[in-house]
Amino acid sequence: MLSTAMLAMVLGAAHAEEPVQPVAPAPETTTDAPAKSEAATEVTIPFEEYDLENGMHVILSPDKSVPYVWVNIWYRVGAKDEVEGRSGFAHLFEHLMFQGSEHRDDEYFAPLQKIGAVINGTTNWDRTNYFEGVPSEQLPLALFMESDRMGWLLPALTEEKLSNQKLVVRNERRQSYENRPYGMVWKWLAEALFEEGHPYHIPTIGRHEDIDAASLDDVKAFFKQWYVPSNASLTICGDYDVDEAKALVEKYFGHVPAGPTPSPIVEATASLTEEKVVRHTDDVPHHKVWLAWHTPALYKPGDADLDVLSGILSAGKDSRLYSKLVHDLKVAKSIEAYQISNLLSSFYVIEATASPGKTTDELVTEIDRVMADLVKDGPTDEETNISKLNIEAGFYRDLGSISRKANQLNQYYIQTGNTGYIQTDLARYQEVTPGSVHRAQETWLATKNRVVLHVTPEEKAPEPAAKTDDSKTDDSKKEEK
Repeated sequence: MLSTAMLAMVLGAAHAEEPVQPVAPAPETTTDAPAKSEAATEVTIPFEEYDLENGMHVILSPDKSVPYVWVNIWYRVGAKDEVEGRSGFAHLFEHLMFQGSEHRDDEYFAPLQKIGAVINGTTNWDRTNYFEGVPSEQLPLALFMESDRMGWLLPALTEEKLSNQKLVVRNERRQSYENRPYGMVWKWLAEALFEEGHPYHIPTIGRHEDIDAASLDDVKAFFKQWYVPSNASLTICGDYDVDEAKALVEKYFGHVPAGPTPSPIVEATASLTEEKVVRHTDDVPHHKVWLAWHTPALYKPGDADLDVLSGILSAGKDSRLYSKLVHDLKVAKSIEAYQISNLLSSFYVIEATASPGKTTDELVTEIDRVMADLVKDGPTDEETNISKLNIEAGFYRDLGSISRKANQLNQYYIQTGNTGYIQTDLARYQEVTPGSVHRAQETWLATKNRVVLHVTPEEKAPEPAAKTDDSKTDDSKKEEK
């Protein structure tokens, strides 16, 4: 599955290790056993979980393969939870959380970078995530740093820091959206797919005017509402002693004030009743087009089938769209299909770059022909199985990375309520059939209720010819003689 973060500037890094042998979760875990598919190979990530008295969820997943520990914390707040006129706050806090807290009122990165840590944070529509990868003996430092900004950020938050980070975020918007080729595409798609007032209508980066208008009282109120223990899940994955880790978690997080439990948005509908054709010219090098349809939300029926369809359509030179548009007809330089899976509502995208001399309207015509042929005949067993195997291989690759495992455990807990959801997640792909892919395409993509976004290069006026001064030209010639 492709998340919004992957395509809207995912930040982060992965620390890869040798794969560990899957074992059953520790006995004290309260997690229900994941559902099993008869055809599925059992796969688990070992963990145990519990809640602190202040409501913070803790997930511990030991992995002794390397002397390294990954600390990953998710907050149930994203751009979808912002209110009108206050867009961009979740992302703004991604920056403010690195500016120091009461007991360490200085730039966040310095003490961790000295010990070789990997540090970052990401924000999307659905959640906010912070993480540190540190040598095993530095786990206390990582936990102290995370706990201090959870419980004591506000005493160190000043008007000067806020003003500085507002400028940083607005400049990031310019660099990532307004001044980057095709950077505005995700803003244009979101506005066309989701009507005004929908939680996904505004990109995570927010609006300039909202960020600029944010007051110190505004951002303090947002922090008090969302960055509380009961709205957070902490995962520690790597080389550590479990009992020592529990003691450290209690030491650093146990006395963080609980605060009120917030209520994130968990449901919102989105639909299109007609085709929306949007055309923009921009300072870009190529003619490109994006076709987008509303599709099932993350983990809902049809989501996995559309991921498998993506491989059938555009993974490799033998895929349906690539072989026809790029290889045979040569109307496209490149083409890609992918499902953008989100918590409230997903959307499916086909993105294509026109070959020289071809138009984006020609691309749409040929894409529609390929899609109609697939609806008519359905995918083959072979292409369905190849796509499924590629996805399954990704599950096993991720078991060799403590960073990916830590993040996945938090995602499963926050977004499904079942930390041990990996087997169920894998099974939904293993159970995909050519027939289920066919039905998903017919249900969600065989419709003109979609957005078609054309982006073409600006026509630049030719530069005026340089003016000449005849008298000076003649004089120069005389001097040359």
